[in-house]
Amino acid sequence: MKQVIVVAGLGLIGGSIAKSVVRDNGLYVIGYDTNNETLQFALEMGMIHEAATDLMTVAKRADYIILAAPISETIRLMEQLDNVSFEKDIIITDVSSVKRPVMEAAENLVNPHLYFIGGHPMAGSHKKGVQAAKAHLFENAIYVLVSGSTVHTNQVKQLKEILSATNCKFIELNATEHDEMTGVVSHFPHLIASSLVHQARKWEETHQYLPNLAAGGFRDITRIASSNPVLWQDIFHHNREKMVQLLDEWIKEMSFLKQLVEQKDRKTMISYLEEAQVYRDGLGKKEKGAIPSYYDLYVDIRDQTGAIASVTQLLAEHSISINNIQILEIREGITGALRLSFSSQTFLGHASQLLRDHGYETMVEK
Repeated sequence: MKQVIVVAGLGLIGGSIAKSVVRDNGLYVIGYDTNNETLQFALEMGMIHEAATDLMTVAKRADYIILAAPISETIRLMEQLDNVSFEKDIIITDVSSVKRPVMEAAENLVNPHLYFIGGHPMAGSHKKGVQAAKAHLFENAIYVLVSGSTVHTNQVKQLKEILSATNCKFIELNATEHDEMTGVVSHFPHLIASSLVHQARKWEETHQYLPNLAAGGFRDITRIASSNPVLWQDIFHHNREKMVQLLDEWIKEMSFLKQLVEQKDRKTMISYLEEAQVYRDGLGKKEKGAIPSYYDLYVDIRDQTGAIASVTQLLAEHSISINNIQILEIREGITGALRLSFSSQTFLGHASQLLRDHGYETMVEK
């Protein structure tokens, strides 16, 4: 008899999980969403076996429930599930980017059949919605699990087996550890990226060509500011204590930098930049982390008719899929006017080798 998984919320994350686990012949996947068009799309694409518009009804059939909703909605659904009369034990997990409030809600569950294991697959995309879901989204990505106080080791093992189709890398943390680390490397950078964009927008009022100059590196370092505002507001709200602490630390760091610039201390400035360079270059290059990775390849092409078409056709002939194409007007430190973005390191490597074999000069940013 097949085990039943209910995926509640078929956006990018929930849809990608469904797309992964539906390939397991031992599982029957039911998708729940409040959007009928989303459910229809998921059915047509084979991401789920069955669509549901009433979570509490299908929950009674489930062996596992994956809550793939914003944090506030996840907590609300947990409270509703706590009141359902189940006839068997069920493992519930979530995908929230902040774990403390979710795990606190889990501690308040009184239903003897519910066992909650917090989850956070640390991979994503600047795109959103079920249409952006990919079965390989979590390949080699860190997937954090946080166990509730009533959960047994064997139940964690069972959940890992169910989610093994995602080809992720599991690590187990407590809620505080998770929220502090993701606050530093994911949540806070989103705030800073947004603040940089606001600063540029204000300067544009007196510098009309600023958007032209921002088309290169500035767009790259602020790309995460294009993420879903409603989703990220929810994340900031639930991790606000850590955000305030990090903002205080950032203000002190900026005050130090301001003094460094004002004092014209070149030696100390070089040392400061070198320390950042060494640490940044030592970070994992191929691991998927808290912020979505972008696998970009720069190709040197001439400004002539058909140049871009020749590149894309060559890649298409070898079944290499391109996520995005951009012609760079500002490319300081970059070899190549054409930037190709891929969904994985594998596609990037194959594309780079193929293009070099055909005489193109390529560059992968380190």
